[in-house]
Amino acid sequence: MMRGNERADNALRTVKITPHYLHHLPSSILIEMGSTRVLCTAIIEEKVPVFLKNTDSGWLTAEYGMMPNSTPNRINRENGVIRHGRHMEIQRLIGRSLRTAFDLKNLGTRTIQVDCDVLEADGGTRTASITGSYVAVCLALQSHHMPISLVKRQIASISVGLLKHEVLLDLDFLEDSQADVDLNVVMDDSGNFIEIQGTGEKRAFSLEELNTMLQYGKKGITELFDEQNKVLSQFP
Repeated sequence: MMRGNERADNALRTVKITPHYLHHLPSSILIEMGSTRVLCTAIIEEKVPVFLKNTDSGWLTAEYGMMPNSTPNRINRENGVIRHGRHMEIQRLIGRSLRTAFDLKNLGTRTIQVDCDVLEADGGTRTASITGSYVAVCLALQSHHMPISLVKRQIASISVGLLKHEVLLDLDFLEDSQADVDLNVVMDDSGNFIEIQGTGEKRAFSLEELNTMLQYGKKGITELFDEQNKVLSQFP
């Protein structure tokens, strides 16, 4: 099945990760996947939540939001903050995923604060946020001269879907809105799954279809690891 820009069903959109996107913050990156663009930043604060006081352990938390004009229909602000029903769910997914990647017990009494701001949304914003934020956190650790041993595993994420009985990798908004089944996959560089979010939007799906979607997801995530490493290799 050929898609927009003659993209094959198992092909990613064009991926671009730009490091140091904000001049004042080295641990900021812009990730672009097709027309989806997300600004991911990470800072390290010398404090931890109350529930971790006196434990000598660190923490990682994430926030996610969409800019007012990131979609064709403007998203309204409430008291200066953009709120959307999905945001809490998505930022919890981002935080959970990233906490598996880093050794927070040996981070010290510090918190890694990750922010994901969607500048333009064309599908796959949560998966792009996870993929981009991994790079941002690595750059934050590097800028604080922290040991590489704090990185336990490399992670990335991608969306897969079923549309008219065809499995499609890295859905754009139009494909996602029409998909019969929607799947978000988070994996590490050992081929292990961290999270799988799957929903039959319009129909049930079989084990065989699920396995095919996971194979597509693994292929896409492996390619995203290469893109992450291209950036991180610039900052040893």
